[in-house]
This record gives sequence, structure tokens and C-alpha cells, in this order.
Amino acid sequence: MTTDNKPENKTQDRNNQNRNNQNRNNQNRRNSRNRRNRDNDEFSFVENVIKIRRVSKTVKGGRNLSFNAMVAVGDGAGRVGVALASATAVPDAVQRAVKYAKEKMINVNLSNTTLPHESFKKFGSSKVMLKPAAPGTGLIAGGGVRAVLEAVGVKDVVSKTFGSTNAINVVYATMEALKEMKNPKKEISKRRA
Repeated sequence: MTTDNKPENKTQDRNNQNRNNQNRNNQNRRNSRNRRNRDNDEFSFVENVIKIRRVSKTVKGGRNLSFNAMVAVGDGAGRVGVALASATAVPDAVQRAVKYAKEKMINVNLSNTTLPHESFKKFGSSKVMLKPAAPGTGLIAGGGVRAVLEAVGVKDVVSKTFGSTNAINVVYATMEALKEMKNPKKEISKRRA
């Protein structure tokens, strides 16, 4: 009996050793593999999809469908970018818009959780008014304006849109208003110098 058990134990031991070696190799492979970071940045961005439109182009053979995506991307701490991109599928359009928005980011001067001063801007026939608000007021804005301000990191603001409510033009008007934001203390010191 002892002679019969020994060869089985040896085979079992070999099998166990092979399994253990394979597990170690798999773990080493997993640990050494370079993990791909989607953003290639130290911090993550806030990505807000504002508008998705289906566009149909009539051609000789029928209709070509594509999709437009308007996206606002920001770090929540004063940097924001918006972009409009199109592709044949919605996820591709959104991904492309996010990429373009990250390339076109601007810095916005903020005053704690609100804006430093009032701003009124026009883009096309859309007009946007942004007003600073007291802490605790919240983000009183609709549609595209809200998406852009959330991406910037503004918590307290009052806004109003006038004229055309086309989401794309409203977003561009909001960006123009944010570009205009200046730090009052720096401006005063510049003028006095």
C-alpha cells in the first residue's frame, strides 16, 4: 500500500507545485502590466453631456445619419472647456467631444463658491446673464448654463437666459461670460500701479 500511495502523492505534489507556480506567474503578470489611465491626468474631470442631436444628410443613395454631442468638461476648481463633435455613433461623438473640450480648457476666476462679479454676454441670438450669489443659494441655472457652471465648480450663482434657447448658443454665451471674469483685487492693483 505504501508503494502505491507514494507515486500518487508525488504526482499530486507536482500538480500542486505547477498550480502554485502558474498562480504566481499570473499575479506577477497582472502586477507588472502597465495600467492604462483614460485621462492621463492626475485628477479626474467632471464631464457633462449637454446636448445630443441626430443629424440626417440626404444623399443619392438614401440618408446618412450622424450624431452631434455637446459636452462640458471641467475640474471643478476653475477650469472648463466645451466642445461640439460629431460621429456616426453617440458614444464616439461624446468621446470625441470630451477630447476636444479637454484641449480647449480655459481658466475662470472664481470668488470662493461664486463668481467675482456680474456678467451679461450674447452669442448669436442667445443672451446669458450670470450674477454672483450668497453662500447657500445654490446653482440657479437651467440646461446648458448649469452644466458649464457645474463643470467649473461654481456652487452659488443666479443666471438667466434671454432670446434664443438653443442649447449650443447658450453654452457658448456662458463661456464668453466666464472668460470675462476678472479678479477685482488684481484689477484695482493694476489700475493704481
